[in-house]
Amino acid sequence: MHSALDEITRWIETRSPHYVCFTGVHGVMESQRDEALRLIHNRSGLTTPDGMPMVWAGHWAGFRSVTRVYGPDVMLALSARAAQRGWSCFFYGGKQGVADVLARRLSHLFPGLRIAGTYSPPFRPLDETEDAALVARINDATPDIVWVGLSTPKQERWMSAHLGRLRAQVLLGVGAAFDIHAGVVPQAPRWMRRSGVEWLFRLATDPRRLARRYVSNNPRFVLRILRNRPRPAPSTQD
Repeated sequence: MHSALDEITRWIETRSPHYVCFTGVHGVMESQRDEALRLIHNRSGLTTPDGMPMVWAGHWAGFRSVTRVYGPDVMLALSARAAQRGWSCFFYGGKQGVADVLARRLSHLFPGLRIAGTYSPPFRPLDETEDAALVARINDATPDIVWVGLSTPKQERWMSAHLGRLRAQVLLGVGAAFDIHAGVVPQAPRWMRRSGVEWLFRLATDPRRLARRYVSNNPRFVLRILRNRPRPAPSTQD
């Protein structure tokens, strides 16, 4: 967590734009099926282990220092730092009204947090005119940070497509963090988050949306890493 926060801080202070993917089993398995999505993850400023299976895979690959860097936790930690340093935040995503509630709650938790704006998009792709208006709206608000809550893989595609068009220094795709911190959905107990069974809690609270994802992706992920042990990627230098 501290490494992620320090890297994001560096981007903001040096005005070096990047996006962050918080990725668990779902994001990894979707990226195995979709080459474009895999490239989006690999081109991010950071792709963090959002779930405990990612942490365990990292340990198995030899990176014993890997710890979970969970989107909802980063939202709280980075909001606290933003309030201290005067950075402003824009909240893009969630169902109608969720981003507004989230912004109010975070402002209450972190006095002094600057809210640049909020926007909850419709549940359909924006056309070119609408998208251009959205980009202008965000840029006119001059945020340092754009929080994106669209779920995977939609939010990763959106961040990749908008990185060069938005003037914010960091875009963070935090998905369910919008609903969790707005109080729309409950968060799993800490012991479940630490033990790697948070998915059971989420499945129980939203079975219609998540059942197919977990039944399909979780067994395939386990089988794949058992067949092909995770290993460090080869280093590349220009």
